[in-house]
Amino acid sequence: MHYILEILPSLLSGAIMTLKIFIWTLIGSLPLGLVVGLGLMSNFKPLQWLLHFYVWLMRGTPLLLQLIFVFYGLPLIEIVFPRYYAALFAFILNYAAYFAEIFRGGLQSIDNGQYESARVLRLSYWQTIRKIVIPQVIKIVLPSVGNEVINLVKDSSLVYVIGLGDLLRAGNVATARDVTLVPLVLVGVIYLALTAVTTFVLGRVEKHYSYWK
Repeated sequence: MHYILEILPSLLSGAIMTLKIFIWTLIGSLPLGLVVGLGLMSNFKPLQWLLHFYVWLMRGTPLLLQLIFVFYGLPLIEIVFPRYYAALFAFILNYAAYFAEIFRGGLQSIDNGQYESARVLRLSYWQTIRKIVIPQVIKIVLPSVGNEVINLVKDSSLVYVIGLGDLLRAGNVATARDVTLVPLVLVGVIYLALTAVTTFVLGRVEKHYSYWK
């Protein structure tokens, strides 16, 4: 117990970095994913092709490779990010692509009658999207978005590859220094706790939207 209390501050400090990556990735990728999802359904073909290429590239290559490319590759063309912002940039672009496909599926599931009814009511396109379509899409895509959000909790551990002091890195440092698996066990417990809290919050959100069947 004394050893656990000794290493716990460094693990909690790493957990704070993990939470920062998690929260800011969600804040950046969810709205970007919605915009890209709308763009994927655009009638403007060049935009549609460009966004399809972006989604294909982000989903077709590993997030770990994207992190390495952003931090180590972009400086070769004079684009330099600090470690933290490199991680956020890669995570937001990656998760926005996944959310875009989820939102596209949700948007396509909305019946055309919804749009026709909005035209009868003389609503503009953006009023239709904001007031009629998006509330229904949120309800439809919540389970899929929830799965990606839970994956994000675990994927945040990949930032160790560019030297960020996240939870997993803190556990690895303690394990290598003290030659014991106790830090990694604690890391697993903290990840399980974070996942449990995230699952609970997502469950409450789904329950909030369950009024509409």
